[in-house]
Amino acid sequence: MATDPDGSQHVEGHLPISAGGAGADENFEEEEEEEEEISTAKRPELDETERKRRTEIKVKEKEREEELVSRLAAGVNPEDGEGAVEIWEGIELQKLPLRPAAIEQANREIMLPVVSSRNPTPVATILLVGLKNVFQRQLPKMPREYITRLVLDKNHISMAIVKRGYRVVGGICYRPFEARGFAEIVFCAVDSSEQIKGYGSHLMNSLKDHVRKAHPTINVFLTYADNYAVGYFKKQGFTKEISYPRERWVGYIKDYEGGTIMQGRMLPKVKYMEVHQMLADQKAAIIAKIKTLTKSHIIHPGLQIFKERQPDEEIKLTKEQVPGLAESGWNPDLDDIVRQPKRNPYHVLLQHVLNDLQSEPSAWPFVKPVDSSVVADYYDVIKNPMDLSTMEHKLENNHYESIEGFVADVKLIG
Repeated sequence: MATDPDGSQHVEGHLPISAGGAGADENFEEEEEEEEEISTAKRPELDETERKRRTEIKVKEKEREEELVSRLAAGVNPEDGEGAVEIWEGIELQKLPLRPAAIEQANREIMLPVVSSRNPTPVATILLVGLKNVFQRQLPKMPREYITRLVLDKNHISMAIVKRGYRVVGGICYRPFEARGFAEIVFCAVDSSEQIKGYGSHLMNSLKDHVRKAHPTINVFLTYADNYAVGYFKKQGFTKEISYPRERWVGYIKDYEGGTIMQGRMLPKVKYMEVHQMLADQKAAIIAKIKTLTKSHIIHPGLQIFKERQPDEEIKLTKEQVPGLAESGWNPDLDDIVRQPKRNPYHVLLQHVLNDLQSEPSAWPFVKPVDSSVVADYYDVIKNPMDLSTMEHKLENNHYESIEGFVADVKLIG
């Protein structure tokens, strides 16, 4: 121990606490607080907070869905607090509740910003990188460098679905060709954990309204879809029948091996964010018009004769004895037509087989008919040409009366 002139003692080689001055104790406490803050920051507090936030959002979504269901069951419009009915030329038009994705956007739980690297900002850069990551996760067969190059290319524009914290959960990347009147959809994907909320349809409708405002000369979308995306694009109004002039788009859009080119046309008077309400209004107007021309909406009481029927008693009636049946124009031959199946019983099986054939990488030479301008003597050598697109057309139009006919066409390809 060492003794100071003032009589205080301390361990040799160490300064006494008083050597730090009057604020030494305070400084020491501050250092301890800083160490605690540093150690706290190292713990995964942010992840825990994010987990709690997501749990709260899910609880709110569930509560909102339950409220919507209860209001609808009671015949109450969820948006107006009561059954809202708009009268148009004497026709009652029931107002539909908003879709879940639209409700989330109205509550600012999601946002749909349009971003591009043409005028980069820090936020736009964050969203583009997040969008690039989503595309790379959801499109694993696409080269990662290729996705990065297109998303960050100045000629491409993207619309992203963004949640709090700049978290990108989906989006569409497109390239406009204003001089040629169309836009190419390059990438379209929604994170796998968010695909049950209607984000895909909401995103496409938002994109259509945006493109019509931002690019007035564009009214057509073109895209190459893989077998997994064809169903989605069909639901969004796309078709495999390309009516847009070939000379306006060939050589301008990216051609993917094994992909199916699809076309979507935008109607000038349709607000796609309100398309569900518009279709419901049209349906109500058509039904109201039908009621003025027919009596199909009239409900007749049951036949008393069947209530008084004795056991084992067989009753046969003519159509004139059934109220409203003769007036409807019904005849027994119609039953035979209605009972005919729309599809062959093995249609689903053949559809699955055809999808597997189309997704086979080695089937690329047989996806479409051979162009005679490329191979001049092909149809002279091959007397019975066949390809997968022709088989798809035949299957969709019920040309295969048996499985054997389908197998015969497959053998023509093989």
